[in-house]
Amino acid sequence: MSLKLGVPSKGRLMEKTFDWFAKRGLTLARTGSEREYAGAIEGVAGMELVLLSAGEIPRELAAGRIHLGVTGTDLVQEKLPLWEQQLEEMQPLGFGHADLILAVPQCWIDVETLDDLDAVAASFRKAHGHRLRIATKYHRLVREFLTEAGVADYQLVDSQGATEGTVKNETAEMVADITSTGETLRANHLKLLSDGLVLQSQATLWRSRVASYSEAEREALKALSALIHGET
Repeated sequence: MSLKLGVPSKGRLMEKTFDWFAKRGLTLARTGSEREYAGAIEGVAGMELVLLSAGEIPRELAAGRIHLGVTGTDLVQEKLPLWEQQLEEMQPLGFGHADLILAVPQCWIDVETLDDLDAVAASFRKAHGHRLRIATKYHRLVREFLTEAGVADYQLVDSQGATEGTVKNETAEMVADITSTGETLRANHLKLLSDGLVLQSQATLWRSRVASYSEAEREALKALSALIHGET
């Protein structure tokens, strides 16, 4: 049996993850074609590379099918309600930074905070006969955040495409989405609420608490930890 490390299977996240491990003496590489999700690891004996989509990695860790995985904080906390019981954060990787934020149309001059939003949401329902719609991919995180903030009169609408465009397309009144620079929001005439930061996310190395570990896999994990933390 091998210690299984799940890594994003394509794009900049995969490349940056490969670079991060390479700087610490671990060589990760694709072994098949672009369509094949096969990989190899050199630098620590008894390890196996599993290439997955970033969104699959939290579930595979929680199911114990992989021992380690690299994915964003946002995906772990959105997909796994009891993530702290299932996963351990081993190391933030320092890239893939993004904030999950709440944004409203720039023309909502009087809406700058969550308190303002709560007031607008209540009056919106009276005026329009339905609740203010928030487009998002992050239902659980946004619902928990708004509940804690005391905002009640809203409904979440699912957005798996270009979330920022939903306001212009009139399928939502505001958005909750991941942003790194805010440029897309500004281009769509949206502004951040001053206290609307739901979560700060970055690519992170996670360890499954529920996976079973053989003696050899524990040794591989120990060797990997030593590499990561610069121990000899």
